[in-house]
Amino acid sequence: MKIALGIEYNGKNYFGWQKQEKVASVQECLEKAISFVANEECQIFCAGRTDSGVHATGQVVHFETNAVRAETAWSFGVNANLPDDIAVSWARQVSDDFHARFSATARRYRYVIYNNKLRSAILPEGVTHYHQPLDHQLMHEAGQALLGENDFSSFRAAQCQSNTPWRNIHHLNVVRQGKYIIVDIQANAFVHHMVRNIVGSLMEVGAGRQPVEWISWLLAQRNRKLAAPTAKPEGLYLVQVHYPSSFEIPQNALGPLYLSDQLSDFNARILP
Repeated sequence: MKIALGIEYNGKNYFGWQKQEKVASVQECLEKAISFVANEECQIFCAGRTDSGVHATGQVVHFETNAVRAETAWSFGVNANLPDDIAVSWARQVSDDFHARFSATARRYRYVIYNNKLRSAILPEGVTHYHQPLDHQLMHEAGQALLGENDFSSFRAAQCQSNTPWRNIHHLNVVRQGKYIIVDIQANAFVHHMVRNIVGSLMEVGAGRQPVEWISWLLAQRNRKLAAPTAKPEGLYLVQVHYPSSFEIPQNALGPLYLSDQLSDFNARILP
């Protein structure tokens, strides 16, 4: 049978999702826990491979097994064998044609910036601290130039292994809630470091060092060297993966933590 799991994790202590030799990974921890519950070796496949230090509230994985367990046994059993910074949020038996990665139609990320002169001691590994004032409205305005299907070479890491830089951004919203700025972005898929590279450049606009039109210009140049440095990983969360409704994949609250599914800025404008 094929089982899908919803996964959340704090990526601080892991060298990314993917299993690697001699370093801790989320994939390795999960495979060990699942294999223990299944009493057989299981290989898992994820919706999106996150980088070192990046978190998730809405990761989705699947695996195949000969073991027959209730869905609650998979969720509670696997959780009992995981470290505190990785957790199963739901379990569901799925059809044989489901694939966590290839069945997905969209991925959604949120990037959380703590915008304050002094750093905070609360959740320092879960937000990115930026000490200079940022204008989130300018960031939002600039980000609209990236909507739709485009060549994202200017926001693509040099080591990206994707066959094409073309991706389709469905929405990109930037809101402020108190001292926190949240960048909410959804696309059909992302090239390597795409979200963090976009956020890094949007922060240049928000800080007033570049005009709003700079983002549109960067996109057209298709040159990573012209864009801003990559934003830090601490503030980034994979919050949602979309699938065709026929698969009946559960959807968690997006988060992280206090953030509602619908974000509103200081003007109480509701964003999708």
